[in-house]
Amino acid sequence: MPAVTVFVGATLYPVSAPPIEDAVLLVRGDEIVAVGPRVDVSVPDGAEVVDVSGKTIIPGLVDLHSHIGGGRLHERLDFAQPGISAIDAIDPSHASIQRAQAGGITTANVMPGSGKLMGGQTAYLDLVDAVTVDEMLHCGAGRWESVCGGMKMANGTNPQGRGGDPTSRMGSAYLQRTALQQGVERLAALPSDDGAKKKRRKKAPEPPEPDLDADAMAEIISGERIIHFHSHRADDIVTALRLQEAFGFRLVLHHGSEGFKVADEIAAAGVPVAINVLDTPGGKEETLERRLQNPAQLAAAGVEIAIITDDPVQDSRLLLRSAGLAVRGGLSEDDALKALTLTPATLIDLGDRIGSLEPGKEADFVILSGPPLSVWSLVEQTYNDGVSVFDRSDPLQAAYATGGDEAIQEGR
Repeated sequence: MPAVTVFVGATLYPVSAPPIEDAVLLVRGDEIVAVGPRVDVSVPDGAEVVDVSGKTIIPGLVDLHSHIGGGRLHERLDFAQPGISAIDAIDPSHASIQRAQAGGITTANVMPGSGKLMGGQTAYLDLVDAVTVDEMLHCGAGRWESVCGGMKMANGTNPQGRGGDPTSRMGSAYLQRTALQQGVERLAALPSDDGAKKKRRKKAPEPPEPDLDADAMAEIISGERIIHFHSHRADDIVTALRLQEAFGFRLVLHHGSEGFKVADEIAAAGVPVAINVLDTPGGKEETLERRLQNPAQLAAAGVEIAIITDDPVQDSRLLLRSAGLAVRGGLSEDDALKALTLTPATLIDLGDRIGSLEPGKEADFVILSGPPLSVWSLVEQTYNDGVSVFDRSDPLQAAYATGGDEAIQEGR
């Protein structure tokens, strides 16, 4: 039977329920078994008891937009390259993964860059200590069990005017519609479960030959692969919503710098927004109207929001502080913590496994020195599947939290 570890005495934020003072978190192996006040949770005989009095426990953070893993994630094969995957670029031993763990991140959506209209497949990465990337993947089930991520798309200035790429927003939208239409046609050509009975009456047509690009497009149209859409400006956001309405794919908007201008339209479409509260140093045209109030204004309009790093645009170690800045802009503390945990987990179909501290869920959690969104609070330990993947008390691991590039390399 797996070992039982019990963490007692902390203030615990389940996220799915109100905070618990003097809490008990009971973990068996890689699973949470019980969560509650000390007076309500029995500690099993033989359990290892860890006193975390005066500390804070929160769920492991879920970064919905990241480029960690050390690989070159900006490929330029074609304006739409749905068959390539970030999975093939990730080095599990790269220091950027340890930096993310030092920031309390236990799951990351690692994405190709935004230099192409469709940059490729993302990877839903479980930040466990692993030898191969395959050990780190959160994958789907059923017909598309090989789906272990979404699809990166982009509009605005990033994918324009490079080589054979479009030079205008209207050209970009046309090419994206063309690619999505190919997905509609591919899905129609594939055998379906609905056709099983028809096949008994007449000979079914031969399925088409495998095609990496076309099959990935079919996964989008079927709803099995979510589109993560880089879109800053209000008009670009509306273009992405128009594409979603036309083709019915599942959509998460990313960045949404001018989302506050079209908050009602986003809410009416039922589309969530993943926001990096801080963006490119020095700024760029599409982010000039970025404001700290954007997350609060979107949430007030009824839009589901997540808060992201876009690492290396913003260091993974500062994700909690980004949420603190969103609170300064008017977002409630409860919504800010949810935007780091349960909401992004739910947006990639992992909300039943991670994102909150509940019995039956994976034992992904973070021990902090103080309140979750305080600038003074430090990540002391990060646990993934019940295993410590970062411990600030270890000098070598502390380098990932406190040092620059040189110190981190020494820590490796």
